[in-house]
Amino acid sequence: MSEHRFRVDGNELVGHLALPPGSTHRTVPGVLICHGFPAGTGGGANAARTYPELADRLANEMGWAALCFTYRGCGRSEGDFSLRGWLRDTIGAVGELHNHPRVEQVWAAGFGTGGALSICAAASDQRVNGVAALGSPADFDDWASHPRRLLDHARAQEAITSPTFPIDFDSWARELREVRAVASAAHLAPRPLLMVHGSEDESVPVFDARVTCDAHGSADLRIIGGAGHQLRHDPRAIAVLLGWLDRQHHQRGAP
Repeated sequence: MSEHRFRVDGNELVGHLALPPGSTHRTVPGVLICHGFPAGTGGGANAARTYPELADRLANEMGWAALCFTYRGCGRSEGDFSLRGWLRDTIGAVGELHNHPRVEQVWAAGFGTGGALSICAAASDQRVNGVAALGSPADFDDWASHPRRLLDHARAQEAITSPTFPIDFDSWARELREVRAVASAAHLAPRPLLMVHGSEDESVPVFDARVTCDAHGSADLRIIGGAGHQLRHDPRAIAVLLGWLDRQHHQRGAP
């Protein structure tokens, strides 16, 4: 279990790589864990605070390699938030995990914004064998309708710290309509997609999960009764995720 650093677009991103105990020569499945947009106390600094614990659990209990990282502008990662920038970070992290000598296959599991970006990244990157998205939006049209408000919020959360960023506000705002999980889901298929959503999600309607599943065509939809948006902290949602990952690996011929 160790800190892991890699670069995307010149920004150094900081992550946590957990490897299963035992032989260093045995290859294992890998999962990329992607956090959501920062909110609440601590902002971007705490965006991925509890995800190393999940990575360690996947390594110790299930024998997977797990990489979680903080997107540009969050935690100790360099850069400033943009939606396409975060998408490139996701694709870069897929490559980082895929190229690890102990990793044989790669899945992605994302929460909130990270789940939507995992779907978008996998749509254009065949190295991803499947995606689990928890509490994830079908699109970012709500953000796109009020881009100045989002920019102010990103600054308040310290996901944007450069006073001159973005240099081209219109281009930065346009990305909010261009990056759409619901449009990417069909290109992810027939690779598997798991959508997990809280029935009482106060941030992203359950409808988003349903339309993304419909666009994919054969997704596995799980609604967690009474759950809100923060599924990372709901043991039922995590149990669904771990069970799905375990089935994915064995369905691909694991010993």
